[in-house]
Amino acid sequence: MDKKAKKILVSTFWSSSGWKNFPNIPNTFAGEDFLYAKSKGLMFDPITITHDELVNRLHELHQTVTKERVAAAFLHSLSTRKVHLRSALSSWARTSQLPLHTYGQRSVVRPNYSSCGDCNFHGLMSNQDYVNEDLNVLNFERVKWGGVRLNKLLYCWLDLELFRKEEEEFEVTGEDAAMLSQMTEAIQNCAEHESARQLEKRWKDAFPSSKNERDKTMEIWGFAGLLAQRDTPRKLRGGGNDFNSVAGWQGSDGYSREALEFYFGAFL
Repeated sequence: MDKKAKKILVSTFWSSSGWKNFPNIPNTFAGEDFLYAKSKGLMFDPITITHDELVNRLHELHQTVTKERVAAAFLHSLSTRKVHLRSALSSWARTSQLPLHTYGQRSVVRPNYSSCGDCNFHGLMSNQDYVNEDLNVLNFERVKWGGVRLNKLLYCWLDLELFRKEEEEFEVTGEDAAMLSQMTEAIQNCAEHESARQLEKRWKDAFPSSKNERDKTMEIWGFAGLLAQRDTPRKLRGGGNDFNSVAGWQGSDGYSREALEFYFGAFL
């Protein structure tokens, strides 16, 4: 990843005091710095696209982006801290079983995520049309923390499209495998009533990361089915949290050994 282009992307949205107000003014990207970051594939012009076009593009991406490559990239990211490689795991998982379909082809009784029945069934937030959508903020979140809007159809497409262009061979080292083991061990050490927030704190010593990076890694694991809420009584203490896919997870849920084997079996 070009360092100058990355700095331009990040500084567009982020400062030492946090989010800038600029993202509230949509689609005003221009100038020499923007053109440079755009030339390096890190910033983009606004996009207008339909749901049906996104679904078709995702279907094509799944012909070349494999489960083995996204799994290796995730593990490789642990020791290297290349967080932009992590969410390809959940983007692949969220869309790998998504059938070719059109918006509204399948009816939906209770739209929890989308009025598109197929997207709703697969837990994907989608619109029928996207007009002048800003991809830059999505890529900023991907580069900064490993992604935020992980279950949005537009993000999944952008994520896998950028991942497809990665030329790096993702070497998985013994250090990476050890970190994966520490992550699963930390899950097993959680008390039955502990929430995702307590797991985040336990993961602090498992791999180099910030709190926000650990939060997003848990969300990725949740969307990929690695941290799944089981059909058992809830023993959580306290109320709300900042999570999405792991909002209801508790220590007694543990992790899915089947999913762990499915994605990382070659490295265990």
